[in-house]
Amino acid sequence: MSAPTPLPDVQTVMKTARVYARDLVERVASTFVQGTLGGIVVTTPLDLSMWHAAAVGGVAAVLSLGKGLFARLGEVKNSASLAKGV
Repeated sequence: MSAPTPLPDVQTVMKTARVYARDLVERVASTFVQGTLGGIVVTTPLDLSMWHAAAVGGVAAVLSLGKGLFARLGEVKNSASLAKGV
C-alpha cells in the first residue's frame, strides 16, 4: 500500500486562492471595460443608447467570469486561464 499523499498547508491553499481570485477579478473587470468600449464603438453609429453598450460589456464580463471559473477545474488552480502552464 502506498503512503498517503500529503496535503498542502493552509497558508499555501490561501495564497493559491488569493492569486486565483485576483487573476479572475482582473480578467472580468478588463473584459467589462473592453466590452463596454467595444459596445460604444458599435452603438454610436447605430444610434443605440449607452445602456446598450453597458449591457454588452456586462454580458462579456459574465461570460469571462464563467470561463475563469471553468478554468479552475483544470490542472492549475491559481489561474483563470485555460492555457497550459499559466
